[in-house]
Amino acid sequence: MAVDFPGFGCSGGELTVSEASVPRLSAWLVRFLSALGHKGAVMVAGHDIGGGVAQHLAVTATVEVPRVAVVNGVMYDSWPVPGVARFRDPAVAAATTRDDVLAARRVSVVKALGRPASEAEIAEYLDPWRDPRVARSWLALAGAADHRYTMEMLPALLQSKTPKLLVWGEDDPFQTIDYAERYAREVPDTKLIRIPSAGHIPMENEPRAVAQALAEFFTAGRS
Repeated sequence: MAVDFPGFGCSGGELTVSEASVPRLSAWLVRFLSALGHKGAVMVAGHDIGGGVAQHLAVTATVEVPRVAVVNGVMYDSWPVPGVARFRDPAVAAATTRDDVLAARRVSVVKALGRPASEAEIAEYLDPWRDPRVARSWLALAGAADHRYTMEMLPALLQSKTPKLLVWGEDDPFQTIDYAERYAREVPDTKLIRIPSAGHIPMENEPRAVAQALAEFFTAGRS
């Protein structure tokens, strides 16, 4: 199941800064699972800030997470990147219009894809942000972006025996490969799979390689 946070993609609702931090999004995910009636263990994969949320869910033990995968996700002090960090200033965020968000997102999307993209494809990516509610939700997420949350997880991660998989586009200009390499060295039970010639969204560059890596990881040990 692929989950969009409130106010993102085609999801309803709207995030506020107070509800957009990694710990609060992790708590929201627990409530989401409860609303579905899910009980028991859940294996989680997350991308970008979703990768931070996946790690938080795994180490807080609110629910049992037997395996966790991170795809070009936030870790250590890798975030927020400069293009996001400037929106942490409430004055900057308040002065930012929907069209400003669209313009900023266009630059990021083009850079994140790591390959040529048609105007139609870029427009499809940008379409949710044309809704002012979604633009405000993104600004809230940017406003709450703080690497102290991933740094605070580090002691627990260093003690964690949960199997972890990192799938990483090697050419990511945002969440650079050196963070993944460090994580794989320092955090126990972590395997790093590098995706050559792939950017921040390796699913767009090598979808089969990413899907195979995740499928093999999550089905490992099953009869």
